[in-house]
Amino acid sequence: MAGAPPGTTIRSQADLTEWLRRTREPADTSGLVRLTFVVDGEGHLRVADRHSEHVACAEGGPVLAAGEMAVVAEKGKLEVVEISNQSTGFCPEPESWPTVGEALDRLGLPHPGDYTHRFIFRRCPACGQRNIVK
Repeated sequence: MAGAPPGTTIRSQADLTEWLRRTREPADTSGLVRLTFVVDGEGHLRVADRHSEHVACAEGGPVLAAGEMAVVAEKGKLEVVEISNQSTGFCPEPESWPTVGEALDRLGLPHPGDYTHRFIFRRCPACGQRNIVK
C-alpha cells in the first residue's frame, strides 16, 4: 500500500515494549493497547497501529496469519489478552492459529492459547465482495 507505514518486525519482548512506547495508539480504559498484526512468510510477528491495513503491515509480502490483538503491559510484563483473525485483506481461516501461537511462544509472550474471536470469511462469486460470516 503506497504511503502506508509498514509494520515492525518483533523479534523479542523488548522490541514489542519499544514499539508500544513509540506508538501513538493509546491504551483503552482497561489498559489494553489494540494493534494490527501479521505473521509474515518467515513466521515473524509484525505489528502496526490498529488502524493500519494488514497488507501495509506485511509490506505487501506473504503472510501465514493476520488479525488484531490486544496487549497489556503491566509492571514491565507484556501479555496478549485478546486476539482475532479479523483481516479482510488476507481473510485468514481460524485454523491459522498454530502459526500465531508459535510466533508468540518464540517471543515468550503469554497468550490465550487460541483466537479469542474467530471469524470466517467468504467471497461472493458474483461480485467478489468479501464478507464475515461469523
